[in-house]
Amino acid sequence: MAQEEPQNGEVKLIERPIDGGKKHPLENAWTFWFDNPSGKSKSAAWGSSLRSVYTFKTVEDFWCLYNNVFLPSKLPSGADFHCFKSGIEPKWEDLICAHGGKWTATNTRGGKAGLDQLWLNTLLAMIGEQFDEGDEICGAVASVRARQEKIALWTRTATNEAAQMSIGKQWKEFIDYNEKIQYMFHEDAKKDKAARNRYTL
Repeated sequence: MAQEEPQNGEVKLIERPIDGGKKHPLENAWTFWFDNPSGKSKSAAWGSSLRSVYTFKTVEDFWCLYNNVFLPSKLPSGADFHCFKSGIEPKWEDLICAHGGKWTATNTRGGKAGLDQLWLNTLLAMIGEQFDEGDEICGAVASVRARQEKIALWTRTATNEAAQMSIGKQWKEFIDYNEKIQYMFHEDAKKDKAARNRYTL
């Protein structure tokens, strides 16, 4: 409803229909991916069970997907749920990820609700472009294992320590996390499964 300029001292109200179909675009398009290693043979190559689920570009599409796809707490042990910028595959071999690394936070809050909250807060910070070093953000991964549940935030330039420390500090604030988080280079992880973390906050 809008107010028209008064004529002859009278204020006239005009009925205008609300555009219920208008959506709010995000700065970047994002893709959900799902990987369930338990659903493949042991001899299959890593990533062979990785599947893109859906790409979204608006706030409304995000909430529609989030409310209707599995939450990390619903995943079977051994599965991973990913959300990456469109055009980036959640693999070390992806050209944008190749020289990057990841911050990792473990679900220490107890219960599946804690994991889901960490995941949601991470997603909202990413798609809402809340990071000062937003161009560095590749995506996030929720990993469910028998003994540990983790959220990892992937970035593109591991050697840019200042950018990674800025991202790590902001991420801890966004997810309201008081425990230590650690950053590992993908290059280190590829060479050695027991690779050490380079940065800690």
